[in-house]
Amino acid sequence: MSEPAEAQMEKATVSRITARLMPLFCLMYLIAYIDRQNVSYAKLEMVKALGLSEAAYGLGASLFFIGYFLFEAPSNLILARVGARVWFARIMFTWGLVTLALGFTQNAAMFYGLRFLLGVTEAGFFPGVLYVLTLWYPQAHRARMVGLFMIASAVANAVGSAVGGLLLDLDQVLGLAGWQWVFLATGVPAVLLTPYVLWKLPDGPTQAKWLPEAGKAWLAGVLDHERGGAVDDHRGAWKAMFDPRVLLLAGLYIGMPLGAYGLSYWLPTIVKSFGVSNTVNGLVNVIPWLLVAVALWLVPRHAARHGASAWHIAGPTLVAAVALTLSVILPGAALKFAMLCVAAPAIFSAQPVFWSLPPSFLSGPRAAAGIAAINAIGNLGGFIAQNLVPLVRDATGSDLAPMLALAGVLVVTSILIFYAMARLDRTRSGASS
Repeated sequence: MSEPAEAQMEKATVSRITARLMPLFCLMYLIAYIDRQNVSYAKLEMVKALGLSEAAYGLGASLFFIGYFLFEAPSNLILARVGARVWFARIMFTWGLVTLALGFTQNAAMFYGLRFLLGVTEAGFFPGVLYVLTLWYPQAHRARMVGLFMIASAVANAVGSAVGGLLLDLDQVLGLAGWQWVFLATGVPAVLLTPYVLWKLPDGPTQAKWLPEAGKAWLAGVLDHERGGAVDDHRGAWKAMFDPRVLLLAGLYIGMPLGAYGLSYWLPTIVKSFGVSNTVNGLVNVIPWLLVAVALWLVPRHAARHGASAWHIAGPTLVAAVALTLSVILPGAALKFAMLCVAAPAIFSAQPVFWSLPPSFLSGPRAAAGIAAINAIGNLGGFIAQNLVPLVRDATGSDLAPMLALAGVLVVTSILIFYAMARLDRTRSGASS
């Protein structure tokens, strides 16, 4: 195939795959993220309803990440065996049921158990999509696709913010508290979307009736070349979880979810301290998440045009650290909120380029296991954040003081990024020599 014909085939195939797959993946992630983060709004009433302290509620909310950690790698290995269609449908249906059950929480123990179970049922979805993208996209396109996929998390936070405040104001409608409406209204979409996922999602390119045979052949050839001709083998795939490069990236990744979940979990509480109503709180919180969506669109594209570097990951984390620090120091609610609106997109925009690193040395079932391990260990940052933030708040009496703790973590993370990228470059250079 001539070079112009090759370029045309690449453009046509990638465009067709993106149009067919990414809207569904983004919709699924939007629903998942809302169901994961709805506790930040339910908290505004649920703490008092269940008689919990901020720290006790934070512990319950964070148990999601323990369930996620324990079951994420097994979930991704099952996905590699049974295929995306059935496994993603199972994940969606079960997490929807657990979210609905949270709407009928009676006490702290039930809340703790259901949040843990939500992590168990959702485990494997995010890393599962990252793995599935390696089956559909060549390496050069993955950072952009991960960025596009993660835009759904920004939209989810924006939608969740707007809807969360409104749902809280439905207090006592049909005899239900506002925090109950938060869980019930956000759990239903996951259950309803399950049949559509079973109907529309192919397990891989060879099962996609909408992809021409020429496109399938081109994609298979490119992916085979990137794997160096290695054959996918499920045997021993779990060993990828102990690859030193995987463990390095997993430890590095902890700081990113810690900053992201710490901010998104606590942002409604900060805005409420400015003296606004539930509805206004939700609408105001839409602003930072719209900015996150813009950043997730721009940063991966800049990396694709100019070559991904450590600065595409470390730069945004440093900006976020500075903005979080200024949110505490600067006077006035408007300036404080403006700094939080800078911090949010900076924290999230570093992640798409980061997620392009594991597939550069892993493929097939090994990629499924390795990506799951990185995400599972890294997401323990979410567990730390949802305990650290309320603990700092209770210790200091300040709703903004926890932002300094998050800033410190992000500074350390940005420094470690340069070390990790240099280490990976040396490993690749040694392998090619």
